[in-house]
Order: sequence, then C-alpha cells, then structure tokens
Amino acid sequence: GTLRGLGSGGGTVRGRAKVVLDPRVPPGDCAGRILVARETDPGWLALMIAASGLVVERGTLLSHTAVTGRLLGVPTAVAVGGAVARIPDGAWIELDGRSGTVRILGAPAGAAAG
Repeated sequence: GTLRGLGSGGGTVRGRAKVVLDPRVPPGDCAGRILVARETDPGWLALMIAASGLVVERGTLLSHTAVTGRLLGVPTAVAVGGAVARIPDGAWIELDGRSGTVRILGAPAGAAAG
C-alpha cells in the first residue's frame, strides 16, 4: 500500500521501518532505519540523527520534524495519516521525501516462512 503526506525534502530512501512511540528507546535501534512516529519534538533528536528517513503522522512543513529532517538532509514526510498503525515495525518501505509518499514494499523481517 501507499500512504501520502507532505514531502519535506531529502530525496528517496528504502529501508526497514522503525515504529517508535516513546523517544526513550536507544538511538541504535533507529540506526539505518526509517523512523515512523506520531510526531517528534527536541527529545527525539538522537533518534532522528540515527535514522535514514523520517515519517510522522502529524506536522506541517514548518514543524519540528520537517525542519530537523531538512537540516539533517534525510528524506522526510509529515502529515502521513495512520502511519503508525499502517506501517508494521520492520517492514521494508520506500520513502519519497519530495512527494511525501511512503510505499510498503515488504513484510517485516522474519515474518515470512523460510
């Protein structure tokens, strides 16, 4: 499926989703992953720096997530409705930071038999 929001820049990235509801997780959990959250604030900065992309349900192009994503130079999409519920943790996704689209490409690692 494809989810749509507002693209905040940074190009396109493919990778595993890391759904985070509480910013107190170790930043290493987000390393090289695409961070998926409801919203962010300055308390999320260590996770945002570690992530390869940012997807949040709330926000505008002037929100904390959008501005921080642009400063970090990572693909970022804000206002992606239902992202936390619809993107499984560990799913293989593609984030286009220009268009604001998020495509779910595959199941979470280990979800398939074999």
